[in-house]
Amino acid sequence: MRKNRLVAPVVKWVGGKRQLLDDLTPLFPKRVASYCEPFLGGGAVLFKLQPNIAYVNDINSELIQMYEVIRDNVDELIIALGEHPNEADHFYSVRDWDRDKEQYRRLTKVQRAARIIYLNKTCYNGLFRVNNAGEFNTPYGHYKNPNIVNAPTLKAVSAYFQKAQVAFSSVDYAQVLANVAKGTFVYLDPPYDPVSDTANFTGYAKGGFDRSEQIRLRQCCDELNRRGIKFMLSNSATDFIKEQFAAYNITIVKAKRAINSNAAKRGQVDEVVVRNYE
Repeated sequence: MRKNRLVAPVVKWVGGKRQLLDDLTPLFPKRVASYCEPFLGGGAVLFKLQPNIAYVNDINSELIQMYEVIRDNVDELIIALGEHPNEADHFYSVRDWDRDKEQYRRLTKVQRAARIIYLNKTCYNGLFRVNNAGEFNTPYGHYKNPNIVNAPTLKAVSAYFQKAQVAFSSVDYAQVLANVAKGTFVYLDPPYDPVSDTANFTGYAKGGFDRSEQIRLRQCCDELNRRGIKFMLSNSATDFIKEQFAAYNITIVKAKRAINSNAAKRGQVDEVVVRNYE
C-alpha cells in the first residue's frame, strides 16, 4: 500500500517518537508487512511505517476508542471538534466531564474522542495525565492558536485505518505479545524508566509502570527472541535498562526532552534502541 504523508499523529503523547523517526527509520527491518505495537500512544512509528497488517494496543482504553472513532466516524468527529472553543472556562468544564462517572458513561464515543483530542491540543504541553482516580488532570495550556480541528490529518489517518488491516485492543501488553505471529515485527515503546526521582511521567494511565514492569517486559522480549520474532524497544538510557537488555544490540540516540519542571533540564538526553536483529 502506498504511503500517505498526511498520515501522522493526531495527538501529542509523552515520549512520542515523531522527533526520533529519522534516527529510528534506518534501524527498522527492511520490510515490515505485519506489525505489532503494544504501547501505541501517539502512533508515530505506526504512521511512519503504514503496514498493511497491524495489531496495535494501549492500556488507555479511551485512546484506543479515539482511534476507532477516527476509523469509523471521522466526519462526525471533525464536526464535534469544531464545537470546542480554545477558552479556559470551556477547557476546565470539558476536563471535568469524567468527574461524574454516570454522566460520562452517557457520552457518545464521538463526544469522548473529541474530548481527548481537544484536551490534548489545548492542555499544558500536550501532557495526557490522569490522577489515581483515572481523571484527566493536566491544566489549561493558554495557547493562542492550537490546531484543534486538523481535518486533513484526521481524514488521512481514517483512510489508512480503513484500507489496512489494523486491529485495536486495550489489554495488558504481555497478552498482546503472547499472541504475536512469527513474521511480525514488534515495536515496543513502554513508559520509560525514570532517569531521576522527579522524572517519572507514567501517569497516562492508572497504575504506573515501575521497574518490576520493566523486568516483566524484558522477559516478554526474551520470549519473543526465543520464538524468532524481531523486536525493537525504546527506553531511557539508564544503567538499569542497559543491564536488562545487555544481551541484545543497543544503539544510543539523542532525544529532546520537552517536559521537565526545571526549564534548565530540558534538552537532549540519551535513549536506548534495543534490537534482537542486526
